[in-house]
Amino acid sequence: MVCMTANILVIGAGPAGSAAALWAARLGHHVDLVDSASFPRDKTCGDGLTPRAMHALRELGFGEEVGSGYRNKGLKLHGFGGSTTCPWPETAFGAVGSAMRRTSFDALLCSTAADHPNVDFHPGTTATESEFTGDRLSAVTLAGTTGEWVAHPSHVIVADGVRSTFGKKLGRTWHRNHVYGIAARSYCTTPRSEEPWIHSHLELKDEKGETHPGYGWVFPLGDGYANVGCGALSTTKRPSHINTKKVLHFYASTLATEWNFGEPEKVASALLPMGGAVSNVAGRNWVLIGDAAACVNPLNGEGIDYGLETARMAATIIDAQPHADLTLVWPDALRAAYGEAFTLARSLATLLTVRRFLPLAGPLALRGPQAKLIMPAAARLMGNLVTEDDRDLVARLWKIAGRATMTDQELWSTASS
Repeated sequence: MVCMTANILVIGAGPAGSAAALWAARLGHHVDLVDSASFPRDKTCGDGLTPRAMHALRELGFGEEVGSGYRNKGLKLHGFGGSTTCPWPETAFGAVGSAMRRTSFDALLCSTAADHPNVDFHPGTTATESEFTGDRLSAVTLAGTTGEWVAHPSHVIVADGVRSTFGKKLGRTWHRNHVYGIAARSYCTTPRSEEPWIHSHLELKDEKGETHPGYGWVFPLGDGYANVGCGALSTTKRPSHINTKKVLHFYASTLATEWNFGEPEKVASALLPMGGAVSNVAGRNWVLIGDAAACVNPLNGEGIDYGLETARMAATIIDAQPHADLTLVWPDALRAAYGEAFTLARSLATLLTVRRFLPLAGPLALRGPQAKLIMPAAARLMGNLVTEDDRDLVARLWKIAGRATMTDQELWSTASS
């Protein structure tokens, strides 16, 4: 067993972990980046990149290689007898989105991080044990193809995804009484793969005709395929018993003629903790970021932008405050950045799980003149595009409503129950 010392250990080399390694390395830190998988590897995801995510990628130095140049203009929302087109709004993030298979996207970020001279990348390596000296995480045992070794980092950034296997070892707890997502995705061939619009169907039905709280999506990928999937919302009080893979096949079949889809390929599913509904996300010298910290939009399951943003936040805080106790600093930083937005989004998403709400509200939102007001606002919420720099009515209402429903001390709490 070999003992090694690194300034920062990053566990997980997905978008959040690779971005954290890059930011930390560029700030002058030596980084050990580990992942249990070898890249390229797949990840259940819609593959969409909002303008907010594209902005974060530009800050990292990425450009046309993202999505191989494919770009989209916004959302087309359908359901309850109506449709509306919602271009990405002009914000500080820009108004251009993209889409890219996670096998390629994650490999791009990971390889870029691994190529940095301050980063040592260890694929096929699992963080298995933690050792504390007082309240400080002083050692992490890592098991790889060449055996076990022990890292003694000054700080640890945990970015090991929605399951957060190592995060659980540190006490991370997922609270399923808050709304969470159940999703499935596939890839379908289509001649419309270069269409510059994401399509979202807000009336998600199964083969029996029952409407479920959730939505279906078609993300053109620009490579002859579209990512086709569906997601449902659930809580312990109102659990969803939907078979997402089965509903996905039915959903794809309803669009097969319109899109000239081939049979769904590479079908995969996942559970998504969302909206900060986890506790114990930090200790004195360690933090959870991205999906591991449930930094996922409760309205649509989008998390790549938050993963990239929390990566930069964590690296910056560690660099600026190397001796700070992150136990409270990190949850406070997450709440300051996302608390109001996540609290409101969780409230709205929970409302959607009430069986009678969606059939009543859906037709009002998607049909008639009010759709031109309501649905662009919905598109902004689904695209994570309401920011502190926005001054229009939608942004003000978002913030007012967020403060009015604020219970964000529950988000990323330090208590385990």
